[in-house]
Amino acid sequence: MTEPNRTLWTRRNLLKSSVAVSASAALPAWLKAGQLASGFRVNVTGTDSLRAHAVSRGLLYGAAVNPLLLDVDGLAAGSTADPYTQLVVSQANIVVAENAMKWSALRPTPGVFNFAPADRLLRFAALAGQRVRGHNLCWHEQLPDWFNTTATRDNARNLLVEHIQTVAGRYKGQLHSWDVVNEAVDPKDARPDGLRNSPWLGLIGPDYIELAFQTAAATDPGARLTYNDYGFELDTADQTAKRGYVMMLLRRLKARNIPIHAVGVQSHLKAEGPQPGVGLQTFIREVRKMGLDVYITELDVNTRGLEGGPEAQDYAVAQVYRNYLGLVLPEPNVPVALTWGITDAHTWLNESKDQWARREDGARQRPLPFDDDLQPVPAFAALRTAIDSSRPLVAAPAAAPAVDPNTLYKPFRVQGSPTTSTQSPLPPTPHVE
Repeated sequence: MTEPNRTLWTRRNLLKSSVAVSASAALPAWLKAGQLASGFRVNVTGTDSLRAHAVSRGLLYGAAVNPLLLDVDGLAAGSTADPYTQLVVSQANIVVAENAMKWSALRPTPGVFNFAPADRLLRFAALAGQRVRGHNLCWHEQLPDWFNTTATRDNARNLLVEHIQTVAGRYKGQLHSWDVVNEAVDPKDARPDGLRNSPWLGLIGPDYIELAFQTAAATDPGARLTYNDYGFELDTADQTAKRGYVMMLLRRLKARNIPIHAVGVQSHLKAEGPQPGVGLQTFIREVRKMGLDVYITELDVNTRGLEGGPEAQDYAVAQVYRNYLGLVLPEPNVPVALTWGITDAHTWLNESKDQWARREDGARQRPLPFDDDLQPVPAFAALRTAIDSSRPLVAAPAAAPAVDPNTLYKPFRVQGSPTTSTQSPLPPTPHVE
């Protein structure tokens, strides 16, 4: 791989891509204004990085990462030459584990937790001076194989409480925020409350959501607690309906004085078709009245249905980034934006074998700010421009802080779950690897 310090895209390439997308489309102003002129190579390091621009506007920008790909030891020694590690350090001031903190990754058996990958991420972030989001404490997917044969109506509450106490307790005081409950709403299941018919709902009942938030708050009072969901960004009939059910859930939690601080809008968008608009903007403003922030938690752009080659993909993806982030980031209660990955080399859209992720021409998708070779693409310029346009400067852009090995995060063993739950008795303390 090459160093992530230049772009392969010239103004001529972008003009070609704009023709591929629309015969009459002209380059947008944010690309005309010296961003990618002919022969101009985009600098992405130091004060020109996404991280520096986000800090200067009082924002958190980051990405989902795979901790096992990060050269943590090299970073600690101050000598990493790994381009992926360098890219994440230079561009993000907040990170989230794509999979390492989900149930299936953390809990291979009912009584054993494997914290090694998650600990690795915390160690990396401490060295890089980054915040960390936790994802997630309660979800209906990526449950371990043992769950279906072990979880019952008699023990499900304790399983959930024990899991949250053990995991959130291990990282108490170290995380910016937790996705406490993920994707609990699905109007297609036709419940009056809009909730998904998930294993947790079937085993515990609708109040599993309240239970999860209350347990998380008692375990780590300093973390920002978030409800995270997808498929309600657009103004289509289906997504408008889901947005209404998400709002109903948020109002229910607030009415019951449940500790919740933010709603995560995943933002898995498409390059073609309807785009987010006034409905999402209104939603953001309404939840602000409820005292809630909005986090953009999993942004990427699916190009499966888009015709054209790499240039067409890059142009269309950049337009979505610019328009979408230009819509949401100016809102004062949107302080966080993360992309679901930072490079096309490590995106779920290229790893998935499902039809919704596979392009008919067999080409790889290009949904993120950096390509397979860790080179910036037009989405980088769109993202940086959206950050700069979002709000007034709070400080001049500054380079990422120097790494201090003395700040190394030290993993520790869990001696026992906190005893803050109202459920009693709890299961025996699990073994921690």
